[in-house]
Amino acid sequence: MAPQDSDHGRTVAAHGSRIDAYVDRYAARATGMVASEVRALFAVASRPEVVSLAGGMPYVTALPLDVVGELVADLVARRGPVALQYGSGQGDPHLREQICDVMRLEGIEGHADDVVVTVGSQQALDLITRIFIDPGDVILAEGPSYVGALGTFSAYQAKVVHIAMDDEGIIPESLAQTVYALQTAGSRIKFLYTIPTFQNPAGVTLNAARRAQVLDICQRAGVLIVEDNPYGLLGFDGEPMRALRADNPDGVVYLGSFSKTLAPGFRVGWALAPHAIRDKLVLAMESAVLSHSAFTQLAVGEYLATQPWREQIKTFRELYRERRDTMLSSLESLMPAECSWTRPSGGFFVWATLPEGLDSKALLPRAVAERVAFVPGTGFFADGSGARNMRLSYCYPEPERIREGVRRLAGVVEQELQLRDTFGAGAFPDHIGVDTPGPDLA
Repeated sequence: MAPQDSDHGRTVAAHGSRIDAYVDRYAARATGMVASEVRALFAVASRPEVVSLAGGMPYVTALPLDVVGELVADLVARRGPVALQYGSGQGDPHLREQICDVMRLEGIEGHADDVVVTVGSQQALDLITRIFIDPGDVILAEGPSYVGALGTFSAYQAKVVHIAMDDEGIIPESLAQTVYALQTAGSRIKFLYTIPTFQNPAGVTLNAARRAQVLDICQRAGVLIVEDNPYGLLGFDGEPMRALRADNPDGVVYLGSFSKTLAPGFRVGWALAPHAIRDKLVLAMESAVLSHSAFTQLAVGEYLATQPWREQIKTFRELYRERRDTMLSSLESLMPAECSWTRPSGGFFVWATLPEGLDSKALLPRAVAERVAFVPGTGFFADGSGARNMRLSYCYPEPERIREGVRRLAGVVEQELQLRDTFGAGAFPDHIGVDTPGPDLA
């Protein structure tokens, strides 16, 4: 049906394309908000016969689901009128105090008044970007970086400039040189976005010496740091790393989440911010959703108050360590010698590099045909880099499925190497822009 004129009810000519009559009416920031062909392919990849090494989905089956169910039922019975009512735009006060207890494990001495509860840390990212970014402003981000963050930055028309990484995280010299060059050119750097611990997608961790250097570089340059840390408590060796926020409360906004240490279905995350930024975040939150779910906040609060949540995190750590070990041993024994990969000490992901001449995005349909899936590396760069890279996730499949998935993937790579050696490296199309992720790929 053709659009109607709102004043006279008459039929008017459709604008834009036949597919979308409103294509020429959207805001400029909506132009890039399209689902990628990679995302569409995962509708097939989600079939049970396909081993998915793609999605960063926590293994929630490891939770005591009966206990969680009883806790939720009891919450409704005892506190239903509060749990099912509107809540505060900043978040439940008691939960904010409990969040401070959680952050203390990483050396952070925060105050509940400076915590803003969000709908997962993804919403915190959106709010931070919303209050800081005008079109054309610069955001510094690791290369590669979290695809969900890049999608948010793109939606607000930021210019993302990647900072080089190695197996020890951000390279401080690269950060300093980039900041100097941008500021000399008159660019407005609004913040550095970093996942310093068990990074998504690379799996690497910024070491202690470099943390001090990154803090110093940003402080001297007047660059805010946004520290995204959903995996920080999921290390496989030793105590949690000291957060960046612990050493610079005024220069770091810290983002956390219960999605990885409890369950993503609760959709409870948070931002710990300096006072002035906190106020802006609360206003942005209220304009976006009025208030988020009091029910899920109270449920998480009850879980923290009544359950051995530290022991549950230990259970997750041991489970993910076993799967990480399976992933690394399988890659070592099965993948072609020209391939390489990172060796994470926590978190969910391995970052693999294919042999010269192979393209991960071109490889993906062939891999899915062989019943294995991964995420191509191009989605983790704003500039279309990463064609030879892929993110492999070990958090969700059982160990035997991981080994089978790597076996299938290795077979696909071997076939591609044979084609390369016979016909030479193909000319692959450029991939510029940010793939919009589905939640199962984040």
